[in-house]
Amino acid sequence: MTKSSSIWIQKRRRDQYYKLAKSGGYRSRAAFKLLQVVKSYRFIGKGDRVIDLGAAPGGWTQVASEIVGNEGYVLGIDIKPIDPLSQPQVELMELDVTSASTVTLLVEKFPDKVDAVISDVSPNVSGAWDVDHSRQIHLARKSLEVAQAVLKLGGNFLVKVFQGSELNNFLDKVRKSFREVRLVRPRATRASSSELYVLGLGLISRGRPTVGTTPSSVDLSD
Repeated sequence: MTKSSSIWIQKRRRDQYYKLAKSGGYRSRAAFKLLQVVKSYRFIGKGDRVIDLGAAPGGWTQVASEIVGNEGYVLGIDIKPIDPLSQPQVELMELDVTSASTVTLLVEKFPDKVDAVISDVSPNVSGAWDVDHSRQIHLARKSLEVAQAVLKLGGNFLVKVFQGSELNNFLDKVRKSFREVRLVRPRATRASSSELYVLGLGLISRGRPTVGTTPSSVDLSD
């Protein structure tokens, strides 16, 4: 093991959310990011149908399944296989969220649409900031395409983004489809991270410009 790897492991072990995830049975510390956003904005509820994009290793899927309960349903999707979860309301699929065939499959699978689409999908980080930002925004756009295709009117959308030059353009696209748009940074986000989450509340349009869309609200204290 290299010295840098050892330092990373030590920092992770000291991370309170990593420890909480281990003790709480969550597969990732990211579970607490979703818990915190849902607590603040109540955009997922009991009985909802939810699609979780970029779901591996399953932390967000676990949280969503707890919230929707046995009356709800959660579909976790990732390009990588996800170890099975015991909750009967959970289904897992190995799909590429950037593929048009995935959107087609989901539209056919959910003719009555779903209540929420959540996306924590991330690229393989290269360390080149402009490249990583651009790749993350590309994945966010693909996640938005899924949301526009499968959400019911009034449905909600949460997606991870990185700060950078393309963020405002992406926010404009989200504003055209949702009644309210917020930019949030959960407390569980590492201090060194530049990631944020875009929350679209109340689908009003499937991608077409809408007059009178509510401006975005910035809330970094969630």
